[in-house]
Amino acid sequence: MPHVATPCSRREMLQRCANGFGAVALSMLLAEQGRAVDTATGKTATRRAVQHHPAKAKSIIFLYMDGGPSQVDTFDPKDMLTKYNGQDPRRIFKVEPTQFDNVGEVMASPWKFRQYGQSGIAVSELFPHIAECVDDLAVIRSMVSNFPEHTSANYFLHTGTGIQGRPSMGAWIGYGLGSENQDLPAFIVLNGGLIPPGGLDNFNSGFLPAAFQGSVFKAANPPVANIRRLEATEAQQRKLALMRQLDRGFSERSGRGDEIESAIANYETAYRMQTSVPELMDISSETAATQREYGLESKYGPTRTFGTQCLIARRLIERGARFIELTCPNTGHDRWDQHSNLKNGHEDNARAVDQPIGALLKDLKRRGLLQTTLVVWAGEFGRTPFAQGANGRDHNPFGFSIWLAGGGIKGGTVYGETDEWGYKVVRDKVEIHDLHATMLHLLGVDHKRLTFRFGGRDMRLTDVHGEVIEKILA
Repeated sequence: MPHVATPCSRREMLQRCANGFGAVALSMLLAEQGRAVDTATGKTATRRAVQHHPAKAKSIIFLYMDGGPSQVDTFDPKDMLTKYNGQDPRRIFKVEPTQFDNVGEVMASPWKFRQYGQSGIAVSELFPHIAECVDDLAVIRSMVSNFPEHTSANYFLHTGTGIQGRPSMGAWIGYGLGSENQDLPAFIVLNGGLIPPGGLDNFNSGFLPAAFQGSVFKAANPPVANIRRLEATEAQQRKLALMRQLDRGFSERSGRGDEIESAIANYETAYRMQTSVPELMDISSETAATQREYGLESKYGPTRTFGTQCLIARRLIERGARFIELTCPNTGHDRWDQHSNLKNGHEDNARAVDQPIGALLKDLKRRGLLQTTLVVWAGEFGRTPFAQGANGRDHNPFGFSIWLAGGGIKGGTVYGETDEWGYKVVRDKVEIHDLHATMLHLLGVDHKRLTFRFGGRDMRLTDVHGEVIEKILA
């Protein structure tokens, strides 16, 4: 018998479209009405109800240093590199296989380090502005990664696994907590101009609903396409009123299913963003002093770009955004990935981000926002203490540095240690899973209990790993 198509109700049509164009169209609109599962109770609850303990932080700003900054040139000084500068490292210690198998000589840092603040933490002269905030930082010198090449390491840093297609940490946080501002997505990426290796999958929602993927904004106004209305406000409002009337009748006839109610309640999200986002991006209301502080008057274009990103990040925090990621601006080099010409490459990248980051930390603190905002500075791995070729450094996943500030972090802290060469961790190793567990913990979420059922298993950002880094918590 041939199959005969039968008419379907609007409810059935929506259900059949759930995995097709309907899901795409509704993805942003469903963001704030999703559900999360607390595996301790087995109950489904709104994402605002999954906090498991009092939160220290409400939001996260992730300063993503794409490419892998060198730990021995930024936050982990090593005198042995100066002492043995120019010697063959293979005669001194075991050299692991490198990404490009072009092992040069031990290379001293081209930059001097100096102790700053009451804590006396040593910071490279690459970062004079960040160094002024060192008493607010917890510097972790013992990070490791499971992957030595960019794409897998980027996926690992962002999603907790080295393969493509898993949810980003921003998506997990959006799924778990949502946004405090119904007019904005929970997970926003402020793109400085460089999409990292691995592409937009670094900001993907994976098996989570599409609503939770990162919304990529340019550091310009308008930040996204089609955000400016093309017709009069009154015309839009009349259309929305008609949609509400039709949807209300449908909802009453269908029995008010949760999914349908969620969709109907969020049809106006796009309309509200047309008001909130242009206002967000209009920084003309900021004082001239604030704009100078962030570097918006710098002669160096990448500083202006990253300064704009940092200023918008602060404005997003004020408006209740949950997770904001900043990517690096284009400085004419391959991100922080200096396989050659380390000195010029790292100097240009630091010149682009140092003043804006210092301004962001000071501005958040001045406004009373730093105590509830967790700021994380990290790349996907570090770099070797010996040269690649003559004047670069290769990838090093065996020990590198990141830092955290604000949002429940014990400032003026150094945690962990690499060997005397800055090559491998020798004390208090920190995995990417531990970083993710700590970030969630500060948001009030137990990383072991924030799960999503997929493929017959309760999945989580930290998989079956991860411990909170208790010693850096205030």
